[in-house]
Amino acid sequence: MNTLEIKGDWNITKGKLKQKWAQLTDDDLKLAEGKHEEVLGRIQKRTGETREAVEKAIKEATATSCCS
Repeated sequence: MNTLEIKGDWNITKGKLKQKWAQLTDDDLKLAEGKHEEVLGRIQKRTGETREAVEKAIKEATATSCCS
C-alpha cells in the first residue's frame, strides 16, 4: 500500500476507520506527507490489530469512499 492509495479522500476514510475502531482519535489519524507508515503503526498500537488487518481496513475504506 502506498501513499497515493491512502490519500484519496482521507476525511471519509478517517470516518470509516473511526466507525470500525471507535478508540481511534483524530491525532491517531493525522496523515502528513510521507507519514503513512506512522499512521499504520498508530492504528496498530491503538487497536491491537495486525498490520495486514489495518492495511486491509484502510484499503476497503478508501475503495468505498472513492467510488460512492
